Amino acid sequence: MAQTPEYEILVIGAGPAGIGTAAMLIRAGLTDFGIVERTGDLGGSWRDNTYPGVGVDIPSVAYQYSFARKADWTHLFARGAEVKAYHDDVAARYNLRERILFHTDIVREVWNDEGHHWELYAADGRVLTARFVLSAVGAFLRPKIGADLEGVDDFAGKIQIPASWDHGYELAGKRVAVIGTGASSVQIVPAVAPEVAQLDVYQRTPAWCLPKADHELPPWFRTALRVPGVSAALHGAGLAAIDLLMAFLTTTSTGRAKSVLARADADAIARYRRYVHRVVDDPRIAEQLIPAYGPIGKRPTASNTFLQAFNRRNVALHTDRIDRVTATGIRTAAGAERDYDMIVLATGYEMFSDPESYHDGAVVGRDGFDLARFFGKEGLQAYESVAIPRLPNRWLIAGPYSWTGSGWHTLVEVSATHAIRAISAGRERGATVVEVRKSAHDAYHEQVRRRGTLINHYFTVQNRGLRTYYVNSQGDMAYLRPSTLVEARWRSRHFPIDHYRFETASGSGPSGLKPKSEYEVGDGLPQ
Repeated sequence: MAQTPEYEILVIGAGPAGIGTAAMLIRAGLTDFGIVERTGDLGGSWRDNTYPGVGVDIPSVAYQYSFARKADWTHLFARGAEVKAYHDDVAARYNLRERILFHTDIVREVWNDEGHHWELYAADGRVLTARFVLSAVGAFLRPKIGADLEGVDDFAGKIQIPASWDHGYELAGKRVAVIGTGASSVQIVPAVAPEVAQLDVYQRTPAWCLPKADHELPPWFRTALRVPGVSAALHGAGLAAIDLLMAFLTTTSTGRAKSVLARADADAIARYRRYVHRVVDDPRIAEQLIPAYGPIGKRPTASNTFLQAFNRRNVALHTDRIDRVTATGIRTAAGAERDYDMIVLATGYEMFSDPESYHDGAVVGRDGFDLARFFGKEGLQAYESVAIPRLPNRWLIAGPYSWTGSGWHTLVEVSATHAIRAISAGRERGATVVEVRKSAHDAYHEQVRRRGTLINHYFTVQNRGLRTYYVNSQGDMAYLRPSTLVEARWRSRHFPIDHYRFETASGSGPSGLKPKSEYEVGDGLPQ
């Protein structure tokens, strides 16, 4: 017999994914839920990342929920503090703080098959129970502190991590090294360069750094954004352009498209080379900053000041491999040793698309099914990016093959819409178990593999050997969903309900429930 858990629904995480999911639950009338958050505040990445220069790298109108559009963004590309304030405001609008259990770090989830609920074990020993679980822990899970670097713990100076920046450390007159040239480095380097005595940037792979229309939004534009439909139209125009690219990548025959992609990359690199040489004074440094891969091989960045920072006398670029971090600084494979007061480890994150990010025993479902072992052996996969057989009543808000090239909030809404529809279908049937069928899951994943052929070619053949978080250690492109956003949205609202099975324990729910066999009505997945 199913037992009554503490929560009908529990959302794990109070970052942008958790905030958006919780707000959508309320909008759907599903109000019996709680939220658990490992820290003492909400906001996720925008709570943690307060490093100098932090901000969004897509236009502000694209970095918001469709049901909570903000008309008074101060900049076209919002600063980090404003983005954090936006999420605080959405949380306040839906009274989410009163639902959050702060300082609750869930380290293990175990399915109770007899009770038809999840048992969630917190690091402090507490055990919470919930009928349904929505994992909204985000895409960037944990900083890779000193990834692939020896000797970090030996350094006697200051180590700075973008996700836990110490603003109390005085930068003036310091010798600083920044390791990495990804998104955070592109923002940190020009922000700290005017303050420090010497800034050395260690680059393993050049990043695409495009010009950025990074200006303050005029009053007339903010007034226009208040007109109903204007913000949505601007956002929609950007999404339409991305969808055209996704439609090409997922529907064009691989043979014909290979040459098109190769020519497009070669042309883009040539254009970018001219741009870099125009903005970087030293031709030798300019060449070192030019990627040999296409513009979407790694996450592209945007800045009007990063490349230009290398024109400063106190900024240097180093491309020789780091051998180790020493007590006083950095030693390279070429034998150069440089002393520093501070080292910034802008070395990236463990990602939701990496099999290594999932630990044995952390999520255990029906009949001992272990999510980490499944992903490790079979590769990352999930029905419509959110549901996995033998993990009943559980959905991923950022799951395998979930990003459509749009903004983060759009991804959250697509995933949450699917989960809410499945939960609502279960409630309508009085079911205490809602589980995706293996046949539907497997057919969907085969469809993903088939439609992702050209995308896979671009990342693993055309740009072979490129270290990018788009491709995981298994060689899978489990980050990007091979579909347009229009299709992903439609499927989240219209996936066949009979791709799930609904089970009702004897004696649970309202009287007059039908036997569970009457809810199991088919496995087929239309192609």
